[in-house]
Amino acid sequence: GRIKVSDRAHLLFDFHQIVDGLRESERAGTGDSIGTTKKGIGPAYSSKANRSGLRVGDLISFASFPDHFRRAVKSKFKRFNEFSYDVEGEIERYREYAKRLAPMVDDTVLYINKAYKEGRTILVEGANATLLDLDFGTYPYVTSSNASIGGACTGLGIAPQKIDVSIGVAKAYTTRVGAGPFPTELIDATGDALRAKGHEYGTTTGRPRRCGWFDAVVLRYSHMINDFTYLNLTKLDVLDDLDEVKLAVAYKHEGKTLESFPASLEVLERVEVVYETMPGWRCDTSNARTFSDLPANAQAYVLRIEQLVGSPIRYIGVGAGRESMVEKAG
Repeated sequence: GRIKVSDRAHLLFDFHQIVDGLRESERAGTGDSIGTTKKGIGPAYSSKANRSGLRVGDLISFASFPDHFRRAVKSKFKRFNEFSYDVEGEIERYREYAKRLAPMVDDTVLYINKAYKEGRTILVEGANATLLDLDFGTYPYVTSSNASIGGACTGLGIAPQKIDVSIGVAKAYTTRVGAGPFPTELIDATGDALRAKGHEYGTTTGRPRRCGWFDAVVLRYSHMINDFTYLNLTKLDVLDDLDEVKLAVAYKHEGKTLESFPASLEVLERVEVVYETMPGWRCDTSNARTFSDLPANAQAYVLRIEQLVGSPIRYIGVGAGRESMVEKAG
């Protein structure tokens, strides 16, 4: 079949989601809520790091799965008074899942490296932004894995030198879902307008995303980590109705310009954002297909982002449709 599931992939169970919700409730009581999706991602990674996780290979070799599963859940009953779970019912459910999943399970490390050796094209898609990376993001307001380029190597089992092209995807403005510092956030009518026109609501939770001006400090930092070959700048059309657009070009802290994106959230919360203001274009860009089709002010905005980030922009999204894309030469 076309879908292959790694036998090394860790399983996320319903009990991980329950634990995620209970932990977030505990944090909320102390004012330290992270704003997770409560889908169990963090607890599943905790199980992995604690070496108590169950993998797809364990599920397919089902004989020992029930005992491992009971041990994994046992500690949750001890830890949380409110924890309730039908362990035996869940085991039976996964017995059926094992039968359905078995034809799709493969040694994907071998599979992907064979494909590379055969000269086949491999496209790897990341699901989260670099600022949500467990190590390089705005910790602890991050996801539980490495969302930067290193995750492609550790997730697939491919060597770094096998990555030929790294494409950065960034919106023409900045968004964030959940808690955490957001220096360029717009808590005003402009932010609301960006959210409405850009349909900025979380894919998993439906929560409204926080919106702000484009942050070149963030994207420079991301480019430093990922070394983008080029960028895909999306949702330029969302800015079509604005009289002016702003770009965050630097952060200042205690009167000094910071050289890069700070690790300390306390510093990040207190930075003064240095903006450049550019004139808007006040016209519809959704029908543009070449760079010259864009209005002059929109072209200037794109070129300035290239200068500030230090990476060329090759594709520019101007609408929701697959065809709504400008390809920029050079």
